[in-house]
Parts: sequence; structure tokens; C-alpha cells
Amino acid sequence: MNEDPSRKRLGRGLAALIGEMDRPAPAPEKRAAADGKAPIEFVSANPKNPRRSFAEADLTDLAQSIREHGIVQPVVVRPSPSQSGRYEIIAGERRWRAAQRAGLTEIPIIVREVSDRTALELAIIENVQRADLNPVEEAQGYQQLIDEHGYSQADLGQVIGKSRSHVANTLRLLKLPPVIRDMLVDGALSAGHARTLVTAEDPAGLAKRIVEEGLSVRQAEALAQMPAAAQREAKPGAPAEKDADTLALEKLLSDTLGMKVQVAHKDRGGEVRIGYRTLEQLDELCRRLKQD
Repeated sequence: MNEDPSRKRLGRGLAALIGEMDRPAPAPEKRAAADGKAPIEFVSANPKNPRRSFAEADLTDLAQSIREHGIVQPVVVRPSPSQSGRYEIIAGERRWRAAQRAGLTEIPIIVREVSDRTALELAIIENVQRADLNPVEEAQGYQQLIDEHGYSQADLGQVIGKSRSHVANTLRLLKLPPVIRDMLVDGALSAGHARTLVTAEDPAGLAKRIVEEGLSVRQAEALAQMPAAAQREAKPGAPAEKDADTLALEKLLSDTLGMKVQVAHKDRGGEVRIGYRTLEQLDELCRRLKQD
């Protein structure tokens, strides 16, 4: 069977594909300047972008950075398939949203003539490589490619640079009830915890217990294999209830960092756990830790 050449080159990632494409297409009505900028109101989001969640704190921080330094990386767009003279975003919707908050009237763009299929592939690859998708968005993006373009799980693994088992495990998250998927989107549950719930007898009840008791993935796996009645009797080392001072400290740290912080006291010492949703949040945390 002949291999689709577009899939082969997509496997090398977003930057490689963009570098191989033709030069930027001319603006449909010559509304984009020669330096590769376009009025921000002529650019719109891709309705099929797999990314749906944009953290307010992240957008605020990025908008402030854009005010000070401008947009360093152009937004990749294509001519709108439905509106003449306008553009649809392929990659860079977060930068576009933050630029609006920063009050920019135009943004740097790279225009590409691509099909609906390639636009969707690029959007998913770009977000997966940057770890910008929450687990549910990633799973929904994979399912889109399967439903709309006939990809197999092996195809997807090759295209996005992940193993087939990663793709299969991610797709399993779509079998979970909406309440658990919401917990994944909010960051209350990790993908590892959520995968243990797929075959659980009472996934919603176990998810609530995982969050309330701070169970590890291994503890969650052990409980998920039990009947619901036995789960309620099992006590896999649930932590003691936190005192008011610890809860106040967690809230102070969470509010300061804009990330979920958990403080756990043990017999000797303890640990502080900081949850981040994006690489930008991790970069910001590292920057703060380096400050005097």
C-alpha cells in the first residue's frame, strides 16, 4: 500500500513541515503588509482547533509579555475557506488571544495554503509537541483524525511522535463520564489516575476519593480492581485531615503561583507538590525559583 507522503513528513513535526512548504501565499485582498503582518480583526480562530481550554492567568501573563516585547513567534494561518480577505489560525491561537488583550491592532503571520485535513493535523501536532493540550483535548484531537480522516492508532503514533500505546491509552479517556473528564481538564486528576478509572465499577466515586485523599496512581489501580462495596472498606493509607494552618499555606502558595499547591507533612519532613498545566507555567515557576 502506498504511503501518504503528507503523513510521512508530518511525522517530523510542525517546524519541519512549515519549512518545507511553499513561500507564504499572498493575502487574498492584499490586506496583509509585505512584512508578514495582518490586522488582528482579520484573523479568526480555527473552529476545529483541538485546544479548547485557555487558562486566564496564562493569557494575562502572555499579554503582559507581548506588551513589553511584542509577538516573537508569528501566528501560522491560512486564507479563510469561507470569508474572503480573512485568515484562519492553524497554530498560535493562544498568542492571538493574548495579543487582543494586549491591545495590538496587527499581528505577525505566516500564511500557508493547506487543506482542512492538514490544518487539523498541524494544530494537533503543534499543541501536542508544546504540551498545550489537556488530556481530554488531546484525546478528542486524536479521535477527530480517526473519524474525519481514517487514521489508525499506529498512524497517529507515527505522525505525532508518540507510541501506539500512548495513543490507545489517551483515547480510552473519552470513555470516562463527563464529570471525570471535567476533573482532567481542571487538573484535579492526572491522566494516569484517570486511566485507572476506565474499568472501575464506580469511576465517579473513586475519582472523588482520589482527589480528597491524595491517592497515588498505584493506590488508585488497586482500588479500581475491587467491587465498589469493597472499595469503601479499603483504606490505602489515606492521609490525615490537614489542619487550618496547612490549608491556609496551600491557599497562599496557590494564589501566589497561580498553580495548584499541596503540602503534605510526614513523620520526618514532608513534601510540596506543585501542579502545572502548560510548559509556560513550568517556565514561570522555574523563573521564580531562580530569583533571589
